Amino acid sequence: MPLPSSPRGAQLARHTVVHQLAIRGRPFEAAKPVAAELAGNAVRHGHVPGRNFRLTLRLAPGGLLRVEVSGACAERLPRAPGAAAEPEDESGRGLALVAAFADRWGTEVGPEPRKTVWAELDRVS
Repeated sequence: MPLPSSPRGAQLARHTVVHQLAIRGRPFEAAKPVAAELAGNAVRHGHVPGRNFRLTLRLAPGGLLRVEVSGACAERLPRAPGAAAEPEDESGRGLALVAAFADRWGTEVGPEPRKTVWAELDRVS
């Protein structure tokens, strides 16, 4: 689903994840902060005027949930999974939150100029 690249769009992404999991009777507590951080990062770091970001949710029969947020700005990639922010950094700690709740996360680039940051939660059942 395309969402506006604005704070309101990030809020809608978080609400969408909670709603979609709730109507399927799945727990959403771990997915909520993951979606909020990925969408918030898309708005803060990937904003291109006039371009939306895209939220994609995939729920596999075994309970695997994949949350993807794609934006139009691929120039700035997040730190690699497991890379820590330096004490003097003013940002860069939000993905530590994603890593704490998700079983895996990463990035994909392409087709240009798109960048997708994804996170997977193994057991949303």
